[in-house]
Order: sequence, then C-alpha cells, then structure tokens
Amino acid sequence: MNVKTIQNLVSEAMNEIKTIDAEEAYQMVQNKNCNLIDIRESNELENTGRVEGASHIPRGMLEVYLDPNSPIFENGKIDQNKEFVLFCAGGVRSALAVKSLKDMGYQKVSHIDGGFGSIASSKFKII
Repeated sequence: MNVKTIQNLVSEAMNEIKTIDAEEAYQMVQNKNCNLIDIRESNELENTGRVEGASHIPRGMLEVYLDPNSPIFENGKIDQNKEFVLFCAGGVRSALAVKSLKDMGYQKVSHIDGGFGSIASSKFKII
C-alpha cells in the first residue's frame, strides 16, 4: 500500500491550482471580481477574527455548500460567475480545497498564499 503524505498531496495540488497573494486578492475584492471564502473552522474565526466581506464555509462543508444545486447560490450569497478565492490559516487546507473544487468542475478558483497569516498583515480589515 502506498499512502501519500500531506506534503505529497499539497505538492500535487499546487501543480494544478492557481495561487495568488493577499494583495491580488484584496484588489479582486475591491473590484467585486470574486467570492472571498474563509474555510477555517468556527473556533479559528473566534480566536483570530474574521476578514470583513468574506463568506465563511468550513472546509468540511465546502463541497456540500458549493454543490451547483445548493441554496447558497439561490440566495445570492455566492455568485457562481465570479472567481472563488479561498483561504485557511496557512494555505494547506485551501490548496487542497481548490483542487477539490477543480475536480468538481469549477474553473475560476484560487487560494491565497500564506492564508490568514498573510491576509492579517495586508490591507484587509479583520473584524
């Protein structure tokens, strides 16, 4: 049996996904060109704060919430025509999540290099 390590999984995902920095993500948000999605767990948001304007979809529910038939699209909270920009605490979970969304068929998906750590030291407002 050949079990892949998390490092292998992330390395493979990084070869297939788009990675952007916090500044590029900030510009996309300002231009209303993306859905900024925080995939951290609720307790992480409680401990470190949330990014103003970001939607919260925990990693464990991402594929369920972003199913094309999900009510999240019907209520207008997420715009399926805009790029999905994901972030987690440091970039590992978001890289794997972007790979999963690509596997679902989403084309306009990316993640923020350095995750919340890089966002917190950028122009984003933490509330």
